[in-house]
Amino acid sequence: MTSTRLTPREIVSELDKYIIGQHNAKRAVAIALRNRWRRQQVPEELRDEIAPKNIIMIGPTGVGKTEIARRLAKLDNSPFLKIEASKFTEVGYVGRDVESMIRDLVELSVNMVKSEEQENVKSKAMDIAEERILDILLPRKRSNSSTVPPGGPELIEMENPEGDADKGVFQYDSTREKLRRLLRQGHLDERVVDIEVREGRTGPMIEIFSSSGVEDMGLNIKEMFGNLFPQNKKKRKAKVSEALILLAEEEAQKLVDMDVVTRTAIERVEQSGIIFLDEIDKIVGSDAVQGPDVSREGVQRDLLPIVEGSTVNTKYGMVRTDHILFIAAGAFSFTKPSDLIPELQGRFPIRVELDSLGKDEFIRILTEPHNALVKQYVEMLATEGVELTFLGEAVAEIAEMAALVNERTENIGARRLYTIMETLLDDVSFNAPDLAEKILTITADYVSERLSGIIEDEDLSRYVL
Repeated sequence: MTSTRLTPREIVSELDKYIIGQHNAKRAVAIALRNRWRRQQVPEELRDEIAPKNIIMIGPTGVGKTEIARRLAKLDNSPFLKIEASKFTEVGYVGRDVESMIRDLVELSVNMVKSEEQENVKSKAMDIAEERILDILLPRKRSNSSTVPPGGPELIEMENPEGDADKGVFQYDSTREKLRRLLRQGHLDERVVDIEVREGRTGPMIEIFSSSGVEDMGLNIKEMFGNLFPQNKKKRKAKVSEALILLAEEEAQKLVDMDVVTRTAIERVEQSGIIFLDEIDKIVGSDAVQGPDVSREGVQRDLLPIVEGSTVNTKYGMVRTDHILFIAAGAFSFTKPSDLIPELQGRFPIRVELDSLGKDEFIRILTEPHNALVKQYVEMLATEGVELTFLGEAVAEIAEMAALVNERTENIGARRLYTIMETLLDDVSFNAPDLAEKILTITADYVSERLSGIIEDEDLSRYVL
């Protein structure tokens, strides 16, 4: 079963493995993801008419908005970009234009598809790299005397007046096969060889400001001038084990058809791209204007055609945004979604409110998810030979402390747990390599003792992230 065929219930179940609570938000994104699969099944003439139902998530920081979108993209193996709406400025001001997020998404998609294609040709690339290493260890050099190839065993090729060259060829092939076996068994890994590898892009990267925004022109200039910029190669010494990896990577790049990669990447962006627009509440207009006005409403109007569906020019070609799923998020502490311009509101028909997190949710966050914080610290300290155990009462005390600090200071949601856990295990983490007693149990008393300063300190400033 592929990820795109997951039912909404199965999608929510997968998200539950990493995100506690927020059932309404999970339902909304699960339906949006399933609708993509449904759209692909309808008759072709209707397919282009079905637009994605974009979502606005409303909730304070640290409640799981970004994590929901990120995990959703992983489920579908979709190109995913998280960007803060506050980074954008209206056209005419110096700064990022809204179209740059589409170019960024395409770049991510190209890299994703390229990595997949390189993985597909990995075996073939390794075979070619192996042959190149053998050529270095045992070069095809004809001579009437013995030759000792650099780094390789002695090889004698015999040629006699009677034209009996077969013996020399046989000896060469036999020695090469012996070397191949030694290479595959790892006996030559520490031998140092000279290899030639392609250099990456050299010289300064050129950026230009144009009507289409900031563009990286380094690659385009090489394309424009073609062979005027020959590929640079450099010689370097490397162990055989390292040389194999370097040469295999180089060969994999040669085997990948970039035209196919580009076409696949653009199609993937157009059909399954996800853009997470964080801090969308920061581009809502305000009566109090401080400093230069970069027209937040202007940014909203620039976003409109992208979200509605338009064509954006990228260095890989034209990209349509009609079916990209946009998930916007914001705390909306001092504003509300209805303060967005009406046209943009209409492009985000689905709105879900996320709940604030308290002690009960923190207990579950610490222990239940696959990447739970308690599990992370237990595994990290296990690398030092320390067996760390958290009692249930200790986890409850940590959750209560986090909830209390969130009440007294800024409520940063689950992110508060990172501060609490680092403070709690500061001594253990520092002393772990030198501890004589490698079995440690974290109790409620230990938590209270280590974190008492946080509760007593009214300022609390040094504990706020």
